[in-house]
Amino acid sequence: MKAIEVFSKTDREGILKMSYHLNGINKDVKVIILYDNTKDEDEEVLWMNSIKNNPAFNFLMDKNEDMYSFDDGEPLND
Repeated sequence: MKAIEVFSKTDREGILKMSYHLNGINKDVKVIILYDNTKDEDEEVLWMNSIKNNPAFNFLMDKNEDMYSFDDGEPLND
C-alpha cells in the first residue's frame, strides 16, 4: 500500500473537494482525513451531542436510572 499526502480545503459549506490524479483505473483507495479542530466545538459538547443521538444510551432516559438528587451526598469544596 502506498501513502500519498494531499492538502486541501473545505468550501463555504464545509464540503471537502479533492482533485488528485492516480495512475490506475478502478482501484480501491482508503482516505484518512485529519483536520485541525481547535476552532470547532468543545470536545465535551461534541461528546454530549454524540451520546444524545446514540440509541445505546436510551436507557438513561428511564426514570429508574434517575436515583440521585441534589440532596444526596456532600458538595466538593476543592
